[in-house]
Amino acid sequence: MTPGRSPAPALAVVGATGAVGTVLLQILSTRADVWGDIRLIASPRSAGRRLTVRGEETEVLALTEDAFDGLGAGDVALFLTPAEVSARWAPVVVTRGVAVVDRSPAFREDPEVPLVVPEVNGYAARIRPRGIVAGPDCVTAAMIAAVGALHAEFGLAELAVSSYQAAGASGRAGTEALRRQLAVVAGAELGSQPGDVRRAVGEDTGPFAAPLALNVVPWSGELRADGWSSHELAIRAESRRILGLDALPVSVTCVQVPVLTGHSLTVRARFEAAVDAARAREVLESAPGVVLVDDPAAGEFPTPADAAGTDPAWVGRVRGSLDDPRALEFFVCADNLRTGAAVNGAQIAELIAREHA
Repeated sequence: MTPGRSPAPALAVVGATGAVGTVLLQILSTRADVWGDIRLIASPRSAGRRLTVRGEETEVLALTEDAFDGLGAGDVALFLTPAEVSARWAPVVVTRGVAVVDRSPAFREDPEVPLVVPEVNGYAARIRPRGIVAGPDCVTAAMIAAVGALHAEFGLAELAVSSYQAAGASGRAGTEALRRQLAVVAGAELGSQPGDVRRAVGEDTGPFAAPLALNVVPWSGELRADGWSSHELAIRAESRRILGLDALPVSVTCVQVPVLTGHSLTVRARFEAAVDAARAREVLESAPGVVLVDDPAAGEFPTPADAAGTDPAWVGRVRGSLDDPRALEFFVCADNLRTGAAVNGAQIAELIAREHA
């Protein structure tokens, strides 16, 4: 903050016109207002657009150095941009004394950039050697509040997860591709003969490795050693960093499913000693950022359709392992745009803002 300005810090939202930016502006109108000025910044092609934030229309500025004029120590810039944009511009903004919160993968592996989920390791945001705090991948964010609460109670020893990822995690390209594919296959007798969905969709798989309509695709990311994908390895590394367990055995399988919004995961967590499912439910019921929905006898368990448009992670199907008293199995869903991205960014930015309160 510069002399003569309101004591409330300013927030610059970079990438304000994207899918996550749109959700963030909605969220800012519902959370405790810790901000003075809110500055909206996007690519030059979006400059001049007027968006509503906190009930007021605000003009979008082009992403240039001039867009950050007047910002300084105590202010925060929240980047909701692709990795290459964050990598280029976040260090520029930091030179002005502005703290950066980045939601892209650009800095997640940097040991000098804390990787933060406030429900689990919010304290880590206070130490920022590079002036930057990163948020995790939206799949990691979907499960980590629940896993972190259980770790704090029982001591996590091993983690195995399978993700069921929504098309929306690939941005508008993902949702538009799924909608196109669904329109092609709607009403057709497809899915019973080998290759018929692929033939109907043709080459229009969008950002996915195979047709997603009437299908599941067990792949997300780029190929790495021994058949693992880059996305699977990223979730493994992020879980370790956030939980502070550098040697935690973690196994991940990423699967794309024909859902527009809302990631789901099956989780098998193994602990240092025997774990009781009833006690685990009590822990999850009181965990911040988690809603427990767990009564299968009444047909009550979470689905991505329930989680869409909400902020917490929804957890259910909590049960002890059939063959290991130290293991627990559960299912978790979360809105990938809200829980997985916008809420996490807003929470980290608010933590930083409150340092100067």
